[in-house]
Amino acid sequence: MVSSQPPRSLSTPPNVFAGLSNAFRGMLIGLVELVPGVSGGTVALVLGVFERLVLSANHLVGAVTHAVSKRDGRGAANQLGKVEWGLLLPLAAGMFLALFALSGPLHHFVENHPVVASALFLGMVSASLLVPITMAREADPAAPTPKVAEIGIVLAVGLAAFLLLGLPAGQVESPAAWVIVLSGAVAVCALAMPGLSGSFILLAFGMYQPTLAAVSQRDFGYLGMFVAGAVVGLASIVRVLAYLLRVHRRLTLLVATGLILGSLRALWPWQQGPTLLWPGEEPWGWPLVAGLAGAALVLLLWWRERRADKDLRPAEF
Repeated sequence: MVSSQPPRSLSTPPNVFAGLSNAFRGMLIGLVELVPGVSGGTVALVLGVFERLVLSANHLVGAVTHAVSKRDGRGAANQLGKVEWGLLLPLAAGMFLALFALSGPLHHFVENHPVVASALFLGMVSASLLVPITMAREADPAAPTPKVAEIGIVLAVGLAAFLLLGLPAGQVESPAAWVIVLSGAVAVCALAMPGLSGSFILLAFGMYQPTLAAVSQRDFGYLGMFVAGAVVGLASIVRVLAYLLRVHRRLTLLVATGLILGSLRALWPWQQGPTLLWPGEEPWGWPLVAGLAGAALVLLLWWRERRADKDLRPAEF
């Protein structure tokens, strides 16, 4: 069986257009991470870069481990060669650009139009459920696990996430250094998991407002401690995720589906504290339009990414 195209190397630098596309993906991921309840991992799934990010981050952690713990320069270089730098660097640049440049406007939009904003993100996250469901089906179409058991897994995880997101949010006025570091570690673990929002975890811990203020005010002391915690958390979670996606891929995607399903609670447009409400006499026309627009945007992005992925696959004869 001969391929009509040479296999692509993960470390091959992409062209300028690909770099700009990855930077745009990073901006989308960074942008939604500013919104409590929306998961950057979910957006990475929709954009088709989630597994590539996990694998590249895992190789990066492996390189550091070889260099620091094992004093193995050749092993570290080998791991670095497997990192998809053409994806990682532009995407990281896009994320940081979104975090610093768009945190103010997005915060203003969410604060002044909370119902419409929530409806927009609710539509986006609802539509994104199709992504892990489709990936789970493609992972093992003839999986021996009964469908009833799979549905039970999704519902159980979804219920746990639903209850977790119903916990009342606190507020920490002057967080200690260790609290900032721990918050960074936990938030980045949530960021890496589809369905879990790093911003919402910070909100539940009372660290959302202090962190958002640090970003807006360029408090680099606070941000340095937060990033240090994030690095530790990332080094831990990517190892676990890489293993689960390799060994228990279908189950991992089912759990991700449940997490995304449960996360919809945080995005319901009408709620008072942890209590979910019906619209009642409030206008729901614009929220409905926003929700449908958000769903359409996600479906369009997903369709585009799947089509691009098929176009890049070498034809076999």
